[in-house]
Amino acid sequence: MKVKIDPELCTGDEICVQICPEVFEMQGDKAVVKMEEVPEDLKDSVKEAADSCPSEAIIIEE
Repeated sequence: MKVKIDPELCTGDEICVQICPEVFEMQGDKAVVKMEEVPEDLKDSVKEAADSCPSEAIIIEE
């Protein structure tokens, strides 16, 4: 699974960082992905973060 964030959609709510800080972090007022390829043990957390993102900025590629 690969994950990325659309910076144009990200509103900086930090929900993804709170749910999965291993994969997401804040840079200024936008969230960024620390790793493109998501480890198996973090996939559920990344999906939860994507589902919780109010701006739907998290893009998952299976």
